[in-house]
Amino acid sequence: MIEKPRARRARNHMVNCWREPIHEWAVILAGGDGTRLRELSYEVSGDRRPKQFCEFFGGKTLLAHTRDRLRPLFLHKNTFFVLNKAHRIYYRRELSDVRLGQKLVQPSNRGTAPAIALAVLEIMRRDPGGTIALFPSDHHFRESSIFRATVDRALRLARICEDRLLLIGAPATYPEVEYGWIQPRPILTESPSNSLQYVSRFWEKPSLAEANVLQKNGSLWNTFITIGSSGAFLDLLAATVPHLVDAFAKGVSATALDRIYREIKPIDFSKKVLSPRPERLLVLRDGPSGWADFGSPRRARDVLRLF
Repeated sequence: MIEKPRARRARNHMVNCWREPIHEWAVILAGGDGTRLRELSYEVSGDRRPKQFCEFFGGKTLLAHTRDRLRPLFLHKNTFFVLNKAHRIYYRRELSDVRLGQKLVQPSNRGTAPAIALAVLEIMRRDPGGTIALFPSDHHFRESSIFRATVDRALRLARICEDRLLLIGAPATYPEVEYGWIQPRPILTESPSNSLQYVSRFWEKPSLAEANVLQKNGSLWNTFITIGSSGAFLDLLAATVPHLVDAFAKGVSATALDRIYREIKPIDFSKKVLSPRPERLLVLRDGPSGWADFGSPRRARDVLRLF
């Protein structure tokens, strides 16, 4: 089929769009309690600290590895950290070079949705037209340069796809039942290593039979890395968890945060915000970066065996 010139120009524009680093904001999610890995954390650190503060390999914590991967992509002053007050003993020294305003300290862990809503509203107050990128702090990439190339492309695409959020999906190499999966729809753009697709639906921890079908059908592992305009984030949060938007909208003091976090229940961003609205999402296929996460003891030990 011959592609029409107009469609071809649009496709090229999506691939070649420029970036504006001054308006790009990284949010590193480092407020989780890491309860599933406490025994492994004890083996490595001598205590049951959250996994993101453990030096599993390379003499650096998972949080430090995350910072290293993202440093070439984002300005230092545009990198925010969502943290938990109870973990201050672990991050105080590690983040001593980060300004106080870039450390968003939650009174307690209430799941990923409140953490993300807090960060999105804070960044919007500083840069209403900015692009926001969310990164968990418990990931490992065998080839960081390939991962960075995918994020670079996602940041460029986010400038055009302003009304949708882009998820980064990892190619599935086996039928993992502990990962979330993204079932994509037709391809919008292709490149030698990445393709951009609509999202059909999410699968949370499928059965082995379902995971086999998903892998055969070209579905992707959900890395949870999410990139988009601040407006797209706000619209989706307002449509799914409006009470969080209302709670954080006017800026919050430490006292107000304590009250808000006492009143809200834990909310999962993937289940309550992303999964109900696949029509507002796109998925960008990662290259062969060798992505894995430390979400369970088995997966963590699989990664550590490589070292």
